[in-house]
Amino acid sequence: MTDLWQPVKPPGNLTDRIVARIEELLADDEIEPGGRLPAEREMARLLGVSRPALREAVKVLEARGRIVVRHGQGMFVARTAPEAVAARLASLEVSLQELFEMRLVLEEPAAAWAAEKATPQDLAALAAALAAEEPARQEPIDFDRLKALDAAFHLRIVEVAKNRFLRQTLGVLQEMLDSGMETTLKIPGRVPVAGADHRRIFEAIVARDPDAARAAVRNHIVGARDAAMRRIRESGSGGVDLVAPAHGGDEVSPGPR
Repeated sequence: MTDLWQPVKPPGNLTDRIVARIEELLADDEIEPGGRLPAEREMARLLGVSRPALREAVKVLEARGRIVVRHGQGMFVARTAPEAVAARLASLEVSLQELFEMRLVLEEPAAAWAAEKATPQDLAALAAALAAEEPARQEPIDFDRLKALDAAFHLRIVEVAKNRFLRQTLGVLQEMLDSGMETTLKIPGRVPVAGADHRRIFEAIVARDPDAARAAVRNHIVGARDAAMRRIRESGSGGVDLVAPAHGGDEVSPGPR
């Protein structure tokens, strides 16, 4: 093809450099829409990178809707805007699905343990976290502030669970909540629903009912997941515009928790 098919060189993140080089190739119309890209092994050789590094770059390009990966056939330049959108949404939905699955893994047992182990001081701190959300849920809503308070309530439950291993996941959970909350938090009707969900979770913990606490958390996260997925599908069909889709949290593409 052209000089673009040359080994990528420093400086910079390797994945970013590979993505940029392939983007240059596509922008230069070296391959027509619908055209097939070199096979993975050959492309890695041309770019002078490892196949695992190339795969990471391909994931980025597929998520952006720039290329389409057809298993058993190869990699192709997205032919049309709808095809590009479909590829991007498919990638986003998988990411969100995985995010919500991990939230369930972390937050369901946390709520159950909190119901079993919470001290009066823990319950007071959790009540304060819940109460702090209420003004933030009133119009006009400061979504940045609500997002922070929403996440704080979830993280407080993990702390009350008093499981040292689970506490080590706080940073990971915080990232999931941050990346996921942006979109669903702004879906009409989600703010009051999330507030009611939080109240049910809190009441189950206060009642020392692990099963009810676990069920309340599951209902909350599944509801956020379903709202996020609906928003993604609607945006793909010309409905709601996505608000900086991330990878997900209560609501990020989870949002209101």
